[in-house]
Amino acid sequence: MKTSSVCTLVLLFLLSMGAVGQTVPEDFLKKYNSVNTSADKGKCLLEYFGDEIGLDTTAQTLLSYFISQNDPIGVDYVRVFINLRQNTTGEFTNSLKVAFEILSRFEERRDRFGEMWSFAALANSYATAKNYDTAIVFYRRELALAKALNEKGRYLNVINDIGYAYYQAKKPDSGIVYAKEAVKLSYQNKYTSFLLYALSTLGENYIEKREYDSALLVLRECRQYLSTDTFAVAGIFNDFAECFMGINKNDSAFYYANLVIAIASRNHLKPELLRCYENLYRFFDKLNIIDSSSKYFRLATITKDSLYSIEKFRLAQEITFGEQLRRKEEIQKKIALQNRLRFYLLLAGIIFFLTLAAFLYRNNLHKKKANELLQRQKEEIEIQRDRVNQAIQELKSAQAQLIQSEKMASLGELTAGIAHEIQNPLNFVNNFSEVSNELIGEMKQELAIGNTQQANDIADDLKQNLEKINHHGRRADAIVKGMLQHSVRSSGQRELTDINVLAGEYLRLAYHGFRAKDKNFTAQIKTDFDASIGKINIVPQDIGRVLLNLINNAFYAVSEKRKLGAASYEPRVTAGTKRANNYIEIRIEDNGNGIPQKIVDKIFQPFFTTKPTGQGTGLGLSLAYDIVKAHGGEIKVNANEREGSEMIIQLPV
Repeated sequence: MKTSSVCTLVLLFLLSMGAVGQTVPEDFLKKYNSVNTSADKGKCLLEYFGDEIGLDTTAQTLLSYFISQNDPIGVDYVRVFINLRQNTTGEFTNSLKVAFEILSRFEERRDRFGEMWSFAALANSYATAKNYDTAIVFYRRELALAKALNEKGRYLNVINDIGYAYYQAKKPDSGIVYAKEAVKLSYQNKYTSFLLYALSTLGENYIEKREYDSALLVLRECRQYLSTDTFAVAGIFNDFAECFMGINKNDSAFYYANLVIAIASRNHLKPELLRCYENLYRFFDKLNIIDSSSKYFRLATITKDSLYSIEKFRLAQEITFGEQLRRKEEIQKKIALQNRLRFYLLLAGIIFFLTLAAFLYRNNLHKKKANELLQRQKEEIEIQRDRVNQAIQELKSAQAQLIQSEKMASLGELTAGIAHEIQNPLNFVNNFSEVSNELIGEMKQELAIGNTQQANDIADDLKQNLEKINHHGRRADAIVKGMLQHSVRSSGQRELTDINVLAGEYLRLAYHGFRAKDKNFTAQIKTDFDASIGKINIVPQDIGRVLLNLINNAFYAVSEKRKLGAASYEPRVTAGTKRANNYIEIRIEDNGNGIPQKIVDKIFQPFFTTKPTGQGTGLGLSLAYDIVKAHGGEIKVNANEREGSEMIIQLPV
């Protein structure tokens, strides 16, 4: 109790300090004048007021300034904030009238922020007038605008106001629901300055339900958030007094009631003063202390008459009725305006259709003449169309003949190439077969006369001929197989493949395969793989065939250059990968003899080869080119004669 008393004395000292004359700060005016819209000016003012919204001295200074500057927006916002403050003193009749006037002007400006604050003033005024159902209607309108405008602080405030309105309307169960929501949102959003009001509302609803232990628990938490808001402080002290009365702690109840009388009397807080007098009247009546009971009953009656006289309620009803009448007149004016607009639109429509009818009638006369002309033109067009169709048919026939001719020409070229390539090994096979046949005859003659030595020599020659026949037969078989591979498309499924691993494997495979043919062959192998490439979607068997072909060609090129016997020459083959914008590159580079520039454009043609007869079919690069194209990529060549060559495969990512 000692700590509470000290806090109370300090608070009363602060509240007793009078306000000195104020001027409007230059930094505020600069910020206020820098914004244009009505809503932005209202937000600027609200930021200036802070927690002391509508405080008399500050508000009156600003009101005088805006009136002198002929600023209706500033005047309306300051008056609505003053209006909110006036409700704490019980002056609800004037507040209602002013709030309705200001609301109509905010609606004309389409200022939804100002409308929200006008609804707050109207709701508070009706709550002060004990018309709680109407108050809750306006609170809900304010809540909807606060949510639409994302005004989190105001949204929280309205939730609490609805809880307080339910408390005043003797509906504590609904009040507790809204008050708990307000407390929860205050903690969630860290609005500690608002916890005083939310906790107070929750405590008052508990008091209404006579759950005094729960109420005291909440109210004691309020004491750490006490502010300079005298209306809130008076309300909390009233709550403490009522709680202590309920649990028969008379000294504490009377102590807090006296604090309320002191604060409310000094600051003209008639609603809280009335509540205190009524509580004290019932308190002393219960204790059967007649003098004190009569005293506070008389004070309560006087305060209540000053707050809620019949004249005040009559004026409030007149203001409400007048506002309803004004709204009805506005609706009637809008309906009349809409009716006039409909009439003018109908008249304009009639004029338009009459004009259109005259125009259509005139056009109809021209249309008849035009139809006759069009009929003649149509007949001429049909004649021309028949001629064109006939010409198109003739053109299609000629085109088909040309296509067939091109196909036959291409087939002839391909057949000639195939015949040329297969003819060479077949000639060898035929020649060696004829010679072998003759040798068999000679061998028989020698055997007939018993000359076995000569027969053995002939048999050796015959064996060599058969080896030659076998060699050239295999060459012809390789050509045919290469052609089959060239003509048959892969049916393999694409899959995500690590291209660096694939290139490395085929590089090693090709190198060891080449060394198996020539044990004296050695070469320096280098790799330059880009680790950021990752996996790409390809048919790994097909791309592996391409890599193997290109790497074998590179090893062949450096092997041939090594055979030239240059002392300082060291064979080298490099495989590398690199990511570009939307594709990856695979590079196979060698330092062999290179490719002459004049034949670079031919190396991808079927059957074209730079290798000696019997060492290449000319189908490997052609097949590789088709595989890469099927993947949506390209093969490029960088070649310098006698300096080496580089094959570049580009595959889309």
